[in-house]
Amino acid sequence: MDFQIAGRTALICAASKGLGRGCAMALAREGVNVVINGRTEETLEMTANDIREAAPSVSVTTVPGDITEQATREALVDAAQGKPDILVNNAGGPPPGDFRDWDRDTWVAAVDANMLSAIELIRLTVDGMAERGFGRVVNITSSAVRVPIPVLGLSNATRAGLTNFVFGLAPSLSSRGVTINNLLPGPFDTDRLRKSKEITKHLTGNPVAGRVGDPAELGATCAFLCSVQAGYMTGQNLLLDGGLYPGSF
Repeated sequence: MDFQIAGRTALICAASKGLGRGCAMALAREGVNVVINGRTEETLEMTANDIREAAPSVSVTTVPGDITEQATREALVDAAQGKPDILVNNAGGPPPGDFRDWDRDTWVAAVDANMLSAIELIRLTVDGMAERGFGRVVNITSSAVRVPIPVLGLSNATRAGLTNFVFGLAPSLSSRGVTINNLLPGPFDTDRLRKSKEITKHLTGNPVAGRVGDPAELGATCAFLCSVQAGYMTGQNLLLDGGLYPGSF
């Protein structure tokens, strides 16, 4: 299927590895020019080279930096000449733990990284998308939005806040060709899953699919959400968890 987005420009946050990299690679293979962000410049450039090798016809631009900083967010938009067609919001999840140990600064950092940064990038981009008549925003959140994970209270709260913000915003933009959707990943083969025993134990204790997800699978779903064919889908939460969700709707 031709997604009809070749030649478009996408901003992808936290794209040097993991789920963000999967999205960037999938979009580039659809002919989308990508502007990718990551905190570690060396890793980001390695990913950029891999994308160029996989999709030699597209432009790959790197913007290293912390997405929680306004200068980094503005540099991302500037790298797309202020006219991105696609925005993929993504950020590393906050650490697991006991809420009794989290002070106000810990909460503010989590809200900034997993809610406010995404909202600010939406603010910087969606009006231009609407004026041009096409736009796709995909927020990578977490399956914890549907089923909160006890040790991930920071993520449960901040990603749920972003979800409700998106639900309120999406209807005002859908008639102008702009969709906003959320991807809710369960256990995927990422550094976060490998490094945190608490998260790994919770998410893989009931391996319905018999495995964890491949970031390329989430990337392919992201690319579909950015397609012309997905233009009637907005304000949705798409759960990708291999069947772990214990409900029928």
